[in-house]
Order: sequence, then structure tokens, then C-alpha cells
Amino acid sequence: MSTASIVDFMLLAAIWGSSFLFTRIAVVEFGAVPTAAVRVAIATAFLLPLVLMRRQGAELRRHAKPILLIGLFNSGLPFVLFAFAVLSITTGLSAILNATVPLFGAIVAWLWLKDRPSGTRVVGLAIGFLGVAMLAGDKAGFRPEATGLAPLWAVLACLLATTSYAVAASATKKHLTGIPPLVTATGSQLGATLGLAIPALLLWPAKMPSLQAWGALAIAGVVCTALAYILYFRLIESAGPARALAVTFLIPVFAVFYGTAFLHEPLTAWMLICGAVIVCGTALSTGLLKLPGALRNRA
Repeated sequence: MSTASIVDFMLLAAIWGSSFLFTRIAVVEFGAVPTAAVRVAIATAFLLPLVLMRRQGAELRRHAKPILLIGLFNSGLPFVLFAFAVLSITTGLSAILNATVPLFGAIVAWLWLKDRPSGTRVVGLAIGFLGVAMLAGDKAGFRPEATGLAPLWAVLACLLATTSYAVAASATKKHLTGIPPLVTATGSQLGATLGLAIPALLLWPAKMPSLQAWGALAIAGVVCTALAYILYFRLIESAGPARALAVTFLIPVFAVFYGTAFLHEPLTAWMLICGAVIVCGTALSTGLLKLPGALRNRA
């Protein structure tokens, strides 16, 4: 990657790592669907004027159908699922599970784009899913107030969210290549806003959320969504979808730091071990890491 892409990569990881923190602050008062809806609505309100000022409105209208639809999978659905998840599990655990995005990206690319994985990448898929299974059994990442099957539903929600991200990444590569990143980011958030508007109104909290919750969503909408997605789609253009998705390797580092520093969430050695297994498996499954020659031949 170029120096500019590396800077975008690191900045994006730091920004998206903080999104779990702000989501947790907001979702307790807003609920999962309104949290996601307000976040993407704020991002849309921030981005749409920029598109119009740069005279890219025609480009947005020309590609509106695929961009709006991809937005549901790239923002709307995963934002709802992660907001739901952090009600029952820690932000650190959610972010570690988020690191499976390239793992599912490899599977989706295989099934949809016919990008058949090599033996090494199949081994990586197996290792990655083993890490997820190990991590799901670590109750240290479960919130004390979460009872029954709620934490397990939260883990499944995270995995469904990462699958949604993976589908969106392949769809972006297939249908949106060559479109300016600002147009893609804006259309993505607009599509998510339209898709979540009615469900959010139906599930709007009876009590008006606090200024702290609104502030958290404002930061999540402008910084963690609007600005972050401009960086993300620019990375897809400059470095390719596989490398862009690899940003999820670094997100847990920042998210765990924010969670322990500001929310006093626990961090166990087992979580670190499982996170390392997931990252190792994901790196193998995406081709970023290679097995030694003898082992690769056996695989």
C-alpha cells in the first residue's frame, strides 16, 4: 500500500474502534434500531451537502439503485446488529468478533465472485471459525446484567453483521467500482437511513434520551460513519477490498483500549488468545499470510 493508504488505514481503525464505545453509550437510552437510524441519518445530513457542493449529485442519481441497496448491508443492518450486541456483551468482545469480516468476506467472494480459496485459505477459514467458537464460550466478555441466552444471541448478531459487511464489500467491488468514494459513502448512508426510518419511528424510546446519548450519536454519525466511510471506500479504490477489509484486524486494538479506559470493561488473557487465533485464521483465509511450503502442499 502507498503511504497515503497506510495513513487512511490506521486512521480508519482508530475511528471505527471508537464507534463501539459511542454505540454503547447511546444504545442504552435509544435502543438498537433508533441508535443505528440516528447514526446513519446524521451521517447522511453531513455527507449529502458535500456531494451537492462538488456537483456529484448526478453521479449519485445515476447509480442510486445499487448504492442505496448496498447501504442497507454495509451500514443499516450491521449497525443495528452491533448496537443490539453491545447491550449484552462488551465492546471489546464485539470488536474482536468484528475481526471476522475478512473471514466471511473470503467465503462470500468464493460463493459469489467465484474466487475459489486455496488450501491455505481453507485452513485459515477453519482456524478463524475455531477462534470464534473458543471466544463465544468466554463469559468474561458477557455483561453482568445480560441473562439467559442474551449473550449468545449477541454473539450471533455480531457474526451476522460481519457477514453483512462481507456481502456489501463484494457487491461494492462488483457494482460500484470507479464511483467516487464520497458518492458511494453518501449513497450508502442514505440507503441505510431510508431503510431504517420507519422501524426506528415505531421503536422510538418513550423517554427522551439524554444529551450525552445524543452527543455520542453525533460523534458516531459524523466521525465514525460519514468521515470513516469516505476513508473506507477510498481504501477500496486505492488498495482493493481485501486490504480494506483487513482494517478490522486493528479495530479491536483500539476498541479494547477505549472500552477498558472509558467503560472499565474486563479484558482477559483468553480473549486475547482467541482474538489472535481469529486474526491468524483471517490473515490466512484472505491470503495476507502464507503457510510454510510443506504445510501448504499438504493443505
